[in-house]
Amino acid sequence: MMEKSNARAAYGQPAFLICAAVLALAGAGMSVAKKQLGLYLKKEPLPLLKPLDALEEAKLAPYLVTARREIGNEEILVALGTDDYIQWVLEDPCEPANSPVRSVLLFITYYKLPDRVPHVPEECYTGGGYQRLATDAVTFAIDGRGGRRNIGGRYLLFGASSGGLWRTGNRFPVLYLFRVNGAYAGSRDEARIALNRNIFGKYSYFSKIELVFNQGFTAPAQAEAVQACEKLLAVILPVLEQEHWPPVGRDTDSD
Repeated sequence: MMEKSNARAAYGQPAFLICAAVLALAGAGMSVAKKQLGLYLKKEPLPLLKPLDALEEAKLAPYLVTARREIGNEEILVALGTDDYIQWVLEDPCEPANSPVRSVLLFITYYKLPDRVPHVPEECYTGGGYQRLATDAVTFAIDGRGGRRNIGGRYLLFGASSGGLWRTGNRFPVLYLFRVNGAYAGSRDEARIALNRNIFGKYSYFSKIELVFNQGFTAPAQAEAVQACEKLLAVILPVLEQEHWPPVGRDTDSD
């Protein structure tokens, strides 16, 4: 009986009552803020306009699709966090046969209900046993009908472990960028900031575009890889923007 009395006394203390009131008001405040201010703390899924694997090869000209790869390992697919992806090997016939940028692996993923930004190459390749030899922020100068756009991205250089062999002299570059809620982000941190900033949007999504130059016998230099990416991005980004990714305004629509 004494313990119950002490418990009731503790619950009646001003400090406890104040804390309980603050928590109740905070909860009510969040509910009111969501209704009155249009806050969306939990997003709804936003599917692609058209699946990535329905990307029309003819619209990638002059690039040729030489292989369409699929992730057969279920554990890897689960870890990837999405089944909206493509892994295509593209060839640029305008490049010499021995050019290190003639062939590239294009890896695009889409997350229609993101709560995080997983699986950047920094972690994926090192987790696979490769060594990261270089990391740089880069800017892709993309020429298009509306003029030139400067889009941020990342350049990474990996090397095979001492016990392994790799076709490109044990080195290969990986370059990537994000599309987040109708804008571009050059790193995972920038993508997370963009997602967190969208508190008034009913929807939120991101997509990662990754380019891997591991199809040849030699690795391109950084400037050469960036230039090759700029050429390819100038072709594929408009197609993704117009036919696959959700419209810019829809992801922040709070209807």
